[in-house]
Parts: sequence; structure tokens; C-alpha cells
Amino acid sequence: MQYIQADTATPVIKGITHSVDNDRSTIRWLWPEGVQVVYIHKANADEQLQLQPVPASLKLYTKDEYKANNGYYDRIEGFGRIVYTIFACVMTGGTAQLVLQADGSNRVVMSTGKAKIYFSIRQKSTLFKKLKSVHIQVTAEVPIAKEVLCYVKKQGAYPANKEDGTVYPFVAPFAPGKNVLPIIEIGKDDYIRLFFTDGRLYGQLYELIPE
Repeated sequence: MQYIQADTATPVIKGITHSVDNDRSTIRWLWPEGVQVVYIHKANADEQLQLQPVPASLKLYTKDEYKANNGYYDRIEGFGRIVYTIFACVMTGGTAQLVLQADGSNRVVMSTGKAKIYFSIRQKSTLFKKLKSVHIQVTAEVPIAKEVLCYVKKQGAYPANKEDGTVYPFVAPFAPGKNVLPIIEIGKDDYIRLFFTDGRLYGQLYELIPE
């Protein structure tokens, strides 16, 4: 199996669309004239993209199968974003050649849903102490890297966003299920709240829910 770059004379995949229904994704595209077979590559969209995937990671799919199923169906498992790449296959001298499309028009990214992260923050203070104890609990549906979350401390009121106070990172990842963090001591007039370190990135993958 070989890869070739698309040019003006090469058949290419166009008009790719997708939809998600419960635990199943559907992908459809326009078949180029003369192409009877494609190869489909599926990968995590947040990992480095393989421009030329190894043959073992590719799935052969025929035009007859496509017509019979009215598209390509795949089962959704877990959470996150998945990228599918459809490679048109042409035969030259008995060798299968997969067409690389530099413009990415043979590629589609879809979200398989957001994993929920629940958190609770409990504060405890005593009359004669200048500090109060903060108990943080995080309950996750999936493993969460320590870089995903941070906590922000602000004096006088709860922080409204990540930039509204002093940012502190977490030092360990979060396991699926309940995570009870070490107690934090802060000033009596200080307040803490949890945020994503990068809301634009991690907000696509997780839903942060206060309890």
C-alpha cells in the first residue's frame, strides 16, 4: 500500500458530512468517479495527526457497503473528539494507492460528548484563627490530567473567572470517581473556585459542575 498526493487528475473525497445519534455516528461523502474502495482512519482528535497512518490502523470500506448502509456507521465509545479521515483508493499496477488531500476536505472531527466533572468546596473557620480550612472534592467520570483544572483564590468575594484572582495548579491527576484533596488553609476573607486552565480547549471535552 502506498500514499500519493492529490492533484488535478486524482480522484478525491468531497462533501463529507457527519451526525451523531446516541451511541452511533454516521459519516457520508461524495464518491469520486471510478473509485470503488476507500480506507477509513479513526483517531483521537486531540493527539498528533498521522498524515500517513500505518495500514493496520485503516479499515477498508467498499462503495457497495456504503450504498447498502446509506453511509458509514461507527459505534461511539467514551468521551472526547474523534477525527475520521477517508482516503480514496486507486489501483496502479496492482498496488493500492491512497490519496492524501492536503486541504483536509476528506477529514471530519466530531465530539462524542463531554465527560462530567463534579466539584464541591467546603470552608471551615474557627472564631480565634486567622485562617480557614478549605476542603475540595472532585468527582470525575474519566481520568483527568492535573493540567486540566486549577483553583483560583480571591480576596473579598468568589472569583468570577480564571483571571479574577490568583491561579494555583493541581499537583496530581484526578482518578475516575471521588477525589478528596488535601486541606488548603487560606485567609478568612479569601474565597476559592475551580476553573479549567484552558476553557476553550477543555470546555469541549468536559463539563465542570459545582455540587
